[in-house]
Formats: sequence, C-alpha cells, structure tokens
Amino acid sequence: MPRSSNKQKKLHIRKGDTIRVMTGNDRGKEGKVLRVYPDKERVIVEGVNVRVRHTRPNQLYPQGGRIQQEMAIHASNVMPLDGNGEPTRIGRKKIDDAETGRSRWVRIAATTGEELDS
Repeated sequence: MPRSSNKQKKLHIRKGDTIRVMTGNDRGKEGKVLRVYPDKERVIVEGVNVRVRHTRPNQLYPQGGRIQQEMAIHASNVMPLDGNGEPTRIGRKKIDDAETGRSRWVRIAATTGEELDS
C-alpha cells in the first residue's frame, strides 16, 4: 500500500551502515554505504560494483584517463549486518525518550533484536 500522507520513500539502509550484497555480480561482498538515493532506491557501497569511467582532463584528474568508480546498486540487493556480522532484516520500533518526553522511531535487527541506530 503506498504512503498516503508522507510521500518520502523510506529505505532500510542508511549512510554509514555496514552491509552485505546478497545478489548480483558482487554477491557476498561487504562494505560501508557511502551514499543513499531514496528516490531511486539505490545505494553506493564502498568497493562494490566498481566500473571504469573514462574522463577528460580536469582539475581533479589533470591527466584524465580511466578512473575506477563505485556505481549505485539497488537497495533490495543488500542487507545490513547485525552485531554478530550476519545479514538481518530490519524492523522499526517506537522508543520513548525520557529526557525530552518525545518518541522516535529506531531500526531494530530482526535476528538479534538490537538497535541499529545510535
């Protein structure tokens, strides 16, 4: 069922998470999420889906040439790792903050039940 009031897409992956690739050419590789694109449902992971890109000379690369760069993969192809280093599904739980009196949502690992958000 699509979201009715808040149209912002939610992903189970956040920047900085350690993940494992579950499908595709890089299956089994682990890495840190460098960037998340929620609107496209894609993530860029360190050392995963590395492609060669040809560039002209510019200030960053004065010689130009072939540059290896990580490309985005679909978020459904990765799973975050729990405290034991195993891939886990994600649940959400509302936590009441005693100091501020407000509640917030945190991500919970389905395997161990621990919080993934600090």
